Amino acid sequence: MNLETTYLGLPLKHPIIPGAGPLTGDLGSARRLEDCGAPCLIMNSLFEEQIVLEQRAAFAAIDEAENSYAEALSYLPEPEEYRLGPDDYLSRITHLKAAVDIPVIASVNGISPDGWSEYPKLIAAAGADALEVNLYHISADKYESSAEVEERLIESVRTAREGIDIPIAVKLPPFFTSIPHFVARLEKIGVQAIVLFNRFYQPDIDLEELRTEPTLRLSDSSELNLRLRWLAILHGRTELEMSLSGGVHTPTDVIKGLMAGATTVQTVSGLLQYGPEHLRTLVDGMTEWLGDHDYDHLDQLRGCMSHKNAPDPEAIERGNYAMVLHSWTAD
Repeated sequence: MNLETTYLGLPLKHPIIPGAGPLTGDLGSARRLEDCGAPCLIMNSLFEEQIVLEQRAAFAAIDEAENSYAEALSYLPEPEEYRLGPDDYLSRITHLKAAVDIPVIASVNGISPDGWSEYPKLIAAAGADALEVNLYHISADKYESSAEVEERLIESVRTAREGIDIPIAVKLPPFFTSIPHFVARLEKIGVQAIVLFNRFYQPDIDLEELRTEPTLRLSDSSELNLRLRWLAILHGRTELEMSLSGGVHTPTDVIKGLMAGATTVQTVSGLLQYGPEHLRTLVDGMTEWLGDHDYDHLDQLRGCMSHKNAPDPEAIERGNYAMVLHSWTAD
């Protein structure tokens, strides 16, 4: 059974990747993941806010009159609340590269062009094999149009892309009016891959303390459908490689993602729940299914359930939508 694939120019022995999370930034866990068959690693993200915090003292010294900016910075987490500062992150890349024999993909998380004028170059210089740019943004300004939001995000990616020669993937949120149009713009500025999708963590309300509080809920397979839909729509409409992220917990989830058109699939919550050894379960289950269904290579499977291979995809989408709405009955 040939499971080999290529992602961001990196030859991989199979398409199941440990995604950005706590395990991939830790040296010990990274070695365990490699021992369990990980074909590469995507590090936990370096956040734009971490870079801003590091520069805060310098900005304050240069321009003490910018009180509003200083006040805004006070709403950011303190540096000790982050696991790694920017310099530590660069050092971790070097240490990971020395500790494992598989490719290391760094990850940055930001929303503004100013945040990525320097660090992608430093990340490349530290030895990262590729870079994943994670776009995490909530559009809450009523005076900023959707076109302006998208333009700012495109400019952020363009800034990160400039001056580095390593491949770049962009991890998208699902909240765009036209995802295919935005993906086409990413393709024009030299991006090699997209990741579908970023997971936004929603705050909860503490009724007794009357405050909002962050909540973390690990994904489950129910989140897969949104990813499958857009993978199926985009397959054949873009030259970019596509990686599925969010909801991959079982070999069946992996197979569905590949059928929809994914080049690779990423898993984080499954590894956090069941440990690095769960990677073997996913690979073995995928291999067994492919053998049972007489597949010799992933290319025979990839995209077979995409819209490109459907005779009338719009009719299927609309028909399924209507059927689901009319199928529910009360007990």
